[in-house]
Amino acid sequence: MNVSSLDYKPSPLADVVRGASNNPNIGSSDFSNDSTAAYSHALQWCLTGQPAHAEKAIEILNAWSETLETVSGHDARLLIGMAGMGYCNAAELLRHTDAGWKANDQEQFTRMLREIFYPVIEDFYPSANGNWDASMIQTMMAMGVFLDDHEMFDRAVNYFRNGEGNGAIENYFNEFGECQESGRDQAHTQMGIGFLACACEIAWKQGIDLYSAADNRLALGFEYTAKFNLGNDVPYEPYTSFESRYHYPKISTNSRGRFSPIYERIVHHYRDRMGLEMPYSFQVAEERRPEGFSTTHVPWGTLMFYGLPRGLNPIENKP
Repeated sequence: MNVSSLDYKPSPLADVVRGASNNPNIGSSDFSNDSTAAYSHALQWCLTGQPAHAEKAIEILNAWSETLETVSGHDARLLIGMAGMGYCNAAELLRHTDAGWKANDQEQFTRMLREIFYPVIEDFYPSANGNWDASMIQTMMAMGVFLDDHEMFDRAVNYFRNGEGNGAIENYFNEFGECQESGRDQAHTQMGIGFLACACEIAWKQGIDLYSAADNRLALGFEYTAKFNLGNDVPYEPYTSFESRYHYPKISTNSRGRFSPIYERIVHHYRDRMGLEMPYSFQVAEERRPEGFSTTHVPWGTLMFYGLPRGLNPIENKP
């Protein structure tokens, strides 16, 4: 599958169902693939100026916004949390350029966000493993930006900082960076920390510094995870998740050493903007560059974050 090809065709459905662990999968993978394709083409439009890429991104957004009626199933919240980001990113890039996205089509997309996406993720999922909350935090923030909905955006920011569930920053990581899912497996751990990093970047662009929350707790989480997955020993203290739903007695070696494409963004922020070394995350980024395709995370991290000037995009912090 080449999501960046102009031959790519969207596959919208009216009623998408994602069951537990994506079974059943009724349009769920199509929803995720098309999200990545929409963002990839919108990005290519902005970088190359080729109208065909803008047209392809618009085709994908319009196809879904005029077709989709429901997203349901056990994993519906996770699906929108993961894939909603791509749709929102594509929409932002199209709306703020001369891409030719018609006003009535933008209104149709807005309706999809408000009436279909938001009701599913509005209340998060506090007792699920924290990657669920983290996915919804990032997409709710992105939706709030696109919709210029301060209440929606602030809801996600406040949950990141002080939410009751496993995805809130001080619930997902302990004081030395161990993750709530470190004892589950390394794939889901990297899902969660990647989603939270994406949320932090959205907030940063809006003048809010979530990266430094809880004394740079996210940086500690990335370093802890990268260090372990590079083959090093790390401390581990079992701790119980929200409502005692999960308790992992020891750190998991499941998927150890399989790195997700999430490190370029974090290295750019903490190392290049803020001057923190991040040695283990930096090693992962250096050894596995370039970060490419992903339908779980916002893709093309190397393209977007590698080699940018140190100190780029400083902000005046807002409370």
